[in-house]
Amino acid sequence: MIPILCVDDSGGTMFNHRRQSQDRLLRQDVLAMVHGRRLWMNAYSLRQFQSQPEAPITVDEDFLAKAGPGELCFVEGLPLLPHMDRIEAVILYRWNRRYPADTYFDLPLSTYRLRETKDFPGSSHKTITKEIYTP
Repeated sequence: MIPILCVDDSGGTMFNHRRQSQDRLLRQDVLAMVHGRRLWMNAYSLRQFQSQPEAPITVDEDFLAKAGPGELCFVEGLPLLPHMDRIEAVILYRWNRRYPADTYFDLPLSTYRLRETKDFPGSSHKTITKEIYTP
């Protein structure tokens, strides 16, 4: 399983049970990674992707437990630490801003190695940084 998360400069992911931000070009980048794989998410996250009905998205509230090897998981507001033994890589999209947050990315990145980083312009953010980590 490969979780995908959006984080602010302090590792925040959500505030008051809502995502901090969203970006159309970030979603396009996520969908470009699918390449025949399944993309898992919950119903809350699906609302962001509804304009792409052709995308191979599987919606399930227990998706982190059900996703298989190599499958992508778009994660908002859920803990990853309970699933750490199944994580093959982590993809972080950094907003490069600080937002109010009360839910945070919970994996210790010290146990992962940064393999790739890429900056790109977003539709709502001047620069979004994509980072790929592997154990």
